[in-house]
Amino acid sequence: MNESFLKGLQKITEQCLIQENMSRHTTFRAGGPAEYYVRPKRTQIAEILALCKMYGIPWLVIGNGSNLLVGDKGITGLVIELGRETSQMQVKGSVVKAEAGAMLSAVARFAAAHGLTGMEFASGIPGTIGGAVVMNAGAYGGEMKQIVKSVTVLTMEGREQKLSLEELQLGYRHSCIPENGYIVLDTELALNPGDPVKIQEQMEKLRCQRLKKQPLEYASAGSTFKRPEGYFAGKLIEDAGLRGFQVGDAQVSEKHCGFVINRGSATAAELSELIRQIQDKVEANSGVRLETEVRFLGNF
Repeated sequence: MNESFLKGLQKITEQCLIQENMSRHTTFRAGGPAEYYVRPKRTQIAEILALCKMYGIPWLVIGNGSNLLVGDKGITGLVIELGRETSQMQVKGSVVKAEAGAMLSAVARFAAAHGLTGMEFASGIPGTIGGAVVMNAGAYGGEMKQIVKSVTVLTMEGREQKLSLEELQLGYRHSCIPENGYIVLDTELALNPGDPVKIQEQMEKLRCQRLKKQPLEYASAGSTFKRPEGYFAGKLIEDAGLRGFQVGDAQVSEKHCGFVINRGSATAAELSELIRQIQDKVEANSGVRLETEVRFLGNF
């Protein structure tokens, strides 16, 4: 551990932890410790990046940890969580502006309360606005690219930059943000006036669909695999005879084969091995190699 770096972090933010277990910060509820862990305010992020550069400390950013699998040996360097401290929201006309750490569900409720429609599809996705923009999250026929107006990011040089929808290059589970090393600070969403009652009804309808079709009673990272062109990942997994297939406490959900779940005490190694076996067995059965939607971080 670099004591000088740690002291520098502690001068910038009180929200600083060492050897913080990542199972507390991912929806898979698995993973080892982060060497350093901070929850900064927006105004502190650039200073933290400069400190990392000074001491040669690697860093990465997470939101709600809803699309991550962290290795059992943990993460070397600094994890920056954009959460409660960066979750302010405001509305101007039909545009909602939300900081990166705001939960999608909270922003959807905020929009609904102001009679704005267009975000209902995202109301049940268990992630933050920042994470949703990074991967162009979507559900039930909707995607973030349908509602994003612009995104303010922090560049690797510590400079704020506003990106238009076109500049974001949003595609299926893709944006230009990771490849450029940007950090999302806030997002402007272009919505439409609507009937608050009908908006709430649609959100409730989608919530009931999720409860019925997805294994929300277990820890998971949501849909484990991207949708292959011309196929459905869950159907390919089921056709390979993998419904309920287990490696330790990691299991293919019996409720929805597109979900890998933690039945209680699965390790990252077990989850990773199950994902690998699914990919191999599906490819052997159908010739399709599934690509993970889940990001693998840290040391396995």
